[in-house]
This record gives sequence, structure tokens and C-alpha cells, in this order.
Amino acid sequence: MPAKRKSISKRQTPIKQLLEVMSRLRAPDGCPWDKEQDHKSIRMHAIEEVYELVDAIEADDDVEMEEELGDLLLQVVFHCQLARERGVFDFDKVAQRITDKLIHRHPHVFGDSDVDTVDGVWTQWEDLKRKEKEGTQHERPSVLDGIPRHLPALHRAEKLVKKARKNDLMKKKPESLKLTKSQAAAQLFEIASYAQAKGWSAEALLRGENERREKKLRRKETKLDSTK
Repeated sequence: MPAKRKSISKRQTPIKQLLEVMSRLRAPDGCPWDKEQDHKSIRMHAIEEVYELVDAIEADDDVEMEEELGDLLLQVVFHCQLARERGVFDFDKVAQRITDKLIHRHPHVFGDSDVDTVDGVWTQWEDLKRKEKEGTQHERPSVLDGIPRHLPALHRAEKLVKKARKNDLMKKKPESLKLTKSQAAAQLFEIASYAQAKGWSAEALLRGENERREKKLRRKETKLDSTK
């Protein structure tokens, strides 16, 4: 007869219960699947959960949103448990770090900054972030640094363009195309359709073009910096 397993105390806060559940799943007598996982084996799960959350938000489905936020939180807790077992950080450290970051990057709320516009907040945030990382292995000398390389290609292209335009590496408005929103949408679909018919991956094509354009923008940035 198997030994009676200890239950999770309901007297704890919900987050403490969740952390204990995750710890128990990873224990020697825990779940065989959970015990086999590491950071890399579950890394794509977080992306899947984010997309499911976006679906719930766009559907205005509060019930699904609540569930998907929980699923996303589970990914955070899972990675924190793995890190705790390795002795590098835990959930409390992650929560403290984001709390400290938010306070530091909002001096117009928690400090003496008088910034009061969205553009001003954006500029202040980027400046503070750059200064935080100066002299560290995560320093971002380029304004294009910090864009996740695994973003979907179209999303990454938008991020590159936005940062490039904001820092005068590209013209504010394109001059070669004059399309309405619906025409632009149709063109994007037709390009994807054409690529598929040719046996190409539109995602891979744009990813490659992103790399080419980014290198060009970085060269331009370096050239501009040298003339200052």
C-alpha cells in the first residue's frame, strides 16, 4: 500500500501554494515528466502560452484570459524552480528584480523626474535601460540591441524599423510605396502566397532580409557615431 502523500496547505497564499506544487512535481517522488525537464526543453512552451493568452484577449474572453495567465505564470514558476535547484535564483529574486526595475525606470512616478508625455517616458526608459547595462556583459552599445532574435520575422522587422526611425537611421516615412491599410494587408498576403507557391518560406525570407537590413543599419549607426 503506497504511503499517504502530504497535501498542499490551503492556508498559504495562492502563489505559495503554486510554488510548493511545482517543488513537489520536481521532487524525487514527483511527476516523471516534470522531473525530466530543463530550461531548454520547456522554452517554447512559454511562447505557446503567450499566443493562447493573446487569443483570449482578442476574444474578450475573461474566463480564458484568467486560465491562460495562469498557464503563463506556471512557465515562470517552472523556470524559477529549475533555477533554484541550480542555486542561481528563485521566484522571490525574480519578483524583487522586476519590482526594483519598475521603480527605477519610472522616476516620474517614484522619483523626482518631471517627464509627463508618452514620448518622454519612452526616451527616459531607454536611457535608463542603457545606463543600467553600461560596463556589463549585457551592455547595449547599439540602439538596435535588445530586439529578441526569435521574434516572428514580421514582428522583428517592425521593431527594427521603429528603433531605426526613432534614432534617425531611417526616414520617418517610406517614399516608395503608397498603399492603404487594406492594400498593404493584401500585398502581405499575396507575398506569402507567392512564396508558398515557389516552395519558399516567407518567414525565412523576411528573417534573412532582417539580418541584411540590420547589418546595414548598424554600419550606418557606426558611421554617424564616428562623425559626432
